[in-house]
Amino acid sequence: MTKKELAGGDAADFNHLVTVIQSVHQELKSQASKSVNMALTIRNWLIGFHIAEYELKGLDRAEYGEELLARLAKKLTDLGVETCQKRRLYAYLRFYQCYPEIVRSLSAQFQRLIPESAQSEKVRTPSALSETVENLAYSHFELLVAVDSIEKRAFYQSQCIAGGWSVRELKRQIASLLYEPRISRVSPC
Repeated sequence: MTKKELAGGDAADFNHLVTVIQSVHQELKSQASKSVNMALTIRNWLIGFHIAEYELKGLDRAEYGEELLARLAKKLTDLGVETCQKRRLYAYLRFYQCYPEIVRSLSAQFQRLIPESAQSEKVRTPSALSETVENLAYSHFELLVAVDSIEKRAFYQSQCIAGGWSVRELKRQIASLLYEPRISRVSPC
């Protein structure tokens, strides 16, 4: 048998096979990464949601929020739930408070994790919101939550999606005060 017969075709066919498999691998790897990012974003939002719901069930609970999050962090860490230190739990709660509308972008698989008491808030998924959750990683949201106004946050969020900014680029744009109005400087005469 010749090498050509063993390879099952000529070199061009083999190179095409390699290219097709590499393309399939890259596409599915990218999709898997997006799915993981989206799941982590929703996970963190749901953690914030559940903490907020728990705190709202009684005034006494709201009074000891600091103690609650410390106890919750310890228990979750002991159970092996990752990234649930007290500081992270505060961040998840803040994320939920800044983006309560994410509930409308949850697919059926995630909506079952929302208690029935909150089910009435759900509305049909707006495409812009779904696009936001699909295109931004939780690390983007962490930076956006730290922005001090709703208008600025919306500006950076839309620019980030439109420009396909990485987390590093979003951080750079926020630090450069891209949103802030430009002040024309006139040199004194």
